[in-house]
Amino acid sequence: MLFARGALVHWPKYPTMKPEVIISKRQGIEFSSRKTVTLKIEDNIAVIKVDLPDMKENVLNEVVADDLRYYMDHIDADSSIKGVVIISGKPNTFIAGADIGMLSKCKNSAEARKISSAGQQDFFRIENSQKPVVAAIMGTCMGGGLELALACHYRIAMNVPKTLFALPEVKLGLLPGAGGTQRLPKLISITEALGMMLTGKTLPAVKAKKIGLIDRIVQPIGAGLKPAEENNYNYLEQIAIEAAQQLSVGALEVDRKGSFWKKATDYALTKTPFFKHFVLEKARKNVMKMTFGNYPAPLKILDVIESGITKGPDLGYLEESEAFGDLTQTTQCKALMGIFKGRTECKRNKFGESKKIEKLAVIGAGLMGAGIANVSIDKNIQTYLLDRNDEGLARGQNQIHKHYDGMVKRRKISDYERHRFMANLKTTCKYDELHDCDVAIEAVFEELPLKHEIIKKLESVVPEHCIIASNTSALPITQIASVSTRPDRIIGMHYFSPVEKMELLEIITTKDTSKETIAVATQLGLTQNKLIVVVQDCPGFFVVRCLAPMMSEVVRLLQEGVHPDEVDDMTKNYGFPVGAATLADEVGIDVAQHVAKFLGEYWKKWLRQGSKVASRVKGTSSMVIPKGSGSLPKRSLSSVVDRQLRILCRYINEAAICLEEGIISSPSDGDTASVFGIGFPPFWGGPFRFVDMYGADKLISDEFGCCMASRMLGPRCDEQNRRKSDLRCFLRISMKCREKIEHIRRSVDVLKL
Repeated sequence: MLFARGALVHWPKYPTMKPEVIISKRQGIEFSSRKTVTLKIEDNIAVIKVDLPDMKENVLNEVVADDLRYYMDHIDADSSIKGVVIISGKPNTFIAGADIGMLSKCKNSAEARKISSAGQQDFFRIENSQKPVVAAIMGTCMGGGLELALACHYRIAMNVPKTLFALPEVKLGLLPGAGGTQRLPKLISITEALGMMLTGKTLPAVKAKKIGLIDRIVQPIGAGLKPAEENNYNYLEQIAIEAAQQLSVGALEVDRKGSFWKKATDYALTKTPFFKHFVLEKARKNVMKMTFGNYPAPLKILDVIESGITKGPDLGYLEESEAFGDLTQTTQCKALMGIFKGRTECKRNKFGESKKIEKLAVIGAGLMGAGIANVSIDKNIQTYLLDRNDEGLARGQNQIHKHYDGMVKRRKISDYERHRFMANLKTTCKYDELHDCDVAIEAVFEELPLKHEIIKKLESVVPEHCIIASNTSALPITQIASVSTRPDRIIGMHYFSPVEKMELLEIITTKDTSKETIAVATQLGLTQNKLIVVVQDCPGFFVVRCLAPMMSEVVRLLQEGVHPDEVDDMTKNYGFPVGAATLADEVGIDVAQHVAKFLGEYWKKWLRQGSKVASRVKGTSSMVIPKGSGSLPKRSLSSVVDRQLRILCRYINEAAICLEEGIISSPSDGDTASVFGIGFPPFWGGPFRFVDMYGADKLISDEFGCCMASRMLGPRCDEQNRRKSDLRCFLRISMKCREKIEHIRRSVDVLKL
């Protein structure tokens, strides 16, 4: 089982551990424990258990690496040990990846390169062990955790929903840095390997077995005298110990050769000029098509894989560590890591524990109402879906059925699970049936009188502790709560469409909203797997408020004669997932005008509502100006870059004002909401990080100001007496944001994720 790696591999000199590291014996089983790893020896098989204290998930960091080295030294020195099992002490996670905080501390590429090289050496140590090493996987196995598993000689996985495999480094602007780019293409087909590394996609255990990522899949045995999770975990451990024993005596042979056609295909794809001139070139074209060249990591991944296959593994490993170090210092990586940290922070309830939510009412069975019910019933929340008639309820039910039918068809869930989820859905047209609900969410059309009517009806039937939430996207919660007899129980919960796919949930508070109400709403959102950003009440809240002036600028460009396709191209090239003109159309011109009209009552000229608003012709892919609207303004002569900045900076500036007014509590919240709410270009990290990286001085430079300043802020600042000139106002706000960003970054400890 020795696999030589050539002259470039230099083994670190670790002190050999003597058998006295074993500190206790229980029932013939020897035990030893360090900070993050424990060792037990059972039937001459060493079981290494990774279990970081006080953490929900295991991650790879310096301490874990030291503990693994310590025990591998002992195992290699002890001739009585015949094999090794590496397993997690946490049933829900094997190893979730590398510690992001460790990478964030790297001041330069050289420091990051050392981390990558050390990881490679540690995994070479496992791969080249003369004793078989079995990875027993239950729960998430991602990033560095999967790279560790790839270095093992045999991989066994428990087939439970939480067992997932991925190499998601590309989502952080990185590449697998501990040998993943070299081992994975040798284990599975090159096309599957490219798919995993270039997209960071997640695979369940069954799919992982099918493509050859794991060697054996273990079916769960369920509950018995102990809970199902504990039984499954113990069963997996015993299966892994038996596999290690069989491997040590040659009773279990590992056959990964595959069929003749698979071998022939792999040879054609990797050992001939076809690999370089077709496979890699096609992959590069697809990467450029998807990213517009805004992300360097996917292209680096392709380069490193090419080197390993065409020039040999020694050079491949070397280039992997060098590329890893270089990528950690890119602006894209720093931005994506910032998003990751912000996302993690938004997955926590900062308002304390709340009562368990057992029954939920959703008023309105339309697109949003059915979506809210959809993301609740699969979380074991009994959900009442109320509409004014049976026709409306039928539409909502059909939407939910269609969603779960699709999941069954794609084998995401079983038919049994679909029926179990649907059993949590109750439909009704009567408010009296909501008498014992813990939370009620109205999701009807944006009409204040209608929402007032619903608030009154709900308060007449729901219990005193029930939280009443509004899914409005623009109406101030204070106005909605004005008819309430218990305003402390009223809150805004702004879901984004489609609810099943969009992660963001804005929770809107008023001066009357109690902390308990916020905690309950936050807990519900987290249960629904949403990212929670709490904002203060104002028209449009945060995302819609910032989006409105941005879309106003898009309309202005259309009025100037810029073709909608050009607007779409320039915004997608800048990193938005959907073109701005298409977004305006998908939101709905009628809905946008309705919201703009309402917001306009507050900010008047800030949102332009001229008659020259473009709209899409039904059934076509073109946008036109309504008849009788008069001639268009003269086509803008500004460059594409200027137009991109015009669109982007309208959003950025409003975000800056929101921070200044206290609508959001931190730049991180604003960045997270922007990326997950409207798809703000992730490689920029959000509006505040954009200002930080691009530079406020550069953003409001004279040359940019000449073409843009008079239009960027609009008349709103005049009305609020905020400026002497557009440039000075934007500079003041931007610099203030930058100071806040830098202050927060200095004051917050690096997260141990």
